[in-house]
Amino acid sequence: MTETLVDGDLLDHGEDGLLRCFWGGSTEEYRAYHDTVWGRPARDDTALFEKICLEGFQSGLSWLTILRKRENFRTAFSGFDVEAVASFGDVDVERLLRDAGIVRHRGKIESTINNARRCAELHDGGETLADFVWGFAPEPGSRPEMVSKKWLMDHPQTPESTTLSKALKHRGWSFVGPTTMYAFMQSVGVVDDHQASCHVRAAGNG
Repeated sequence: MTETLVDGDLLDHGEDGLLRCFWGGSTEEYRAYHDTVWGRPARDDTALFEKICLEGFQSGLSWLTILRKRENFRTAFSGFDVEAVASFGDVDVERLLRDAGIVRHRGKIESTINNARRCAELHDGGETLADFVWGFAPEPGSRPEMVSKKWLMDHPQTPESTTLSKALKHRGWSFVGPTTMYAFMQSVGVVDDHQASCHVRAAGNG
């Protein structure tokens, strides 16, 4: 990983010659995630539910830890199928606490099950998680013209992520604080936070 100053902004300059967001080239896992997943608009409820859960599990840990365990999480939580996870009970909690392939944190495990039940309530009310989440997308004019490393570091949360967090908490969701929700919004493309000179943003793929 080589940090390069481009138009006054620090980016990663990879061995492949591509400029990436400052965090996007430190490991093979990060490069693949940055180039093909992060910031790509997601509107599938299963994918969105998975990302909310994984962002919750990431709290207090590095995202790389979660990335390396992602397939284990998918296996442990039935592919993050909302109805399946909503049906988990005490036996499943104990099973998951014994699963070394995931983050064995009782509160986060129980939160995932709770959030599946809250998501199922959305569905029962005729709503989709996608419509709910994307309803908190910021107005384009409220976003910076050029996203920089400094701007990203100075904005761990936004008014929209705070509002989304409050709305989810009001509906009974947990581990959905405003900083966690901003990371979620970035990852599923509700906002495009690829840096201005990043090759993904330049290609219009964010």
